[in-house]
Amino acid sequence: MSNAVVEIRDLAFAWPGQDAVLDLPTLRIERGERVFIKGPSGCGKSTLLGLLAGIQTANHGTLEVLGQPLAQLSGRGRDHFRAANLGYIFQQFNLLPFLSVLDNVTSALTFSPAKRARLRQSPTEEARRLLAELQLPNEAWQRPVHALSIGQQQRVAAARALIGSPPLVIADEPTSALDTDNRAAFIKLLFAECERQGSTLIFVSHDPYLEPLFARVENLQQLNRRATC
Repeated sequence: MSNAVVEIRDLAFAWPGQDAVLDLPTLRIERGERVFIKGPSGCGKSTLLGLLAGIQTANHGTLEVLGQPLAQLSGRGRDHFRAANLGYIFQQFNLLPFLSVLDNVTSALTFSPAKRARLRQSPTEEARRLLAELQLPNEAWQRPVHALSIGQQQRVAAARALIGSPPLVIADEPTSALDTDNRAAFIKLLFAECERQGSTLIFVSHDPYLEPLFARVENLQQLNRRATC
């Protein structure tokens, strides 16, 4: 049985009517790794994340996530696969502003029986545990998320991505609104929770100050044969 969470071979992607924006000969990420993917704008970072999440499909080559060739799934099948197996922390967080913190976190379970099945306690109790581990004070848990600071919203977004122990967590520039000290502190908390749950972490950023925190760093500018950055 393969230990790879992500395996890419001769992967190419182009938007309709355009030249290829991503051309990766190979990339393999093992279970439990914490991988920092860097590169300036134009190197294909967002495109790569869209492919890993099954939002787009490659024009050529092989992309397997958790042993599943994503190109073999229908659009609905990729949606179900993503809901069951991935946790995603967006750069802009994508929280539901007028829902409470707890409701935002548990919303990740709505379309994922697999995540609910992995819970060891009720959804609300697991949400509370994650928020406490991520150091969000419990007096904030019933507030609507629009009333929180940016740093607090970031922790809610992380808890939502982590609930249900997804095998793969993807973080897309989630620390861009924070100062250096708070960025490092947040990543250490994220590492600890990924390790506890056994989740693999792919963290995408152009911030060089974060690189030393990761055991593995990949430069997409060098990996992508079609990078225009």
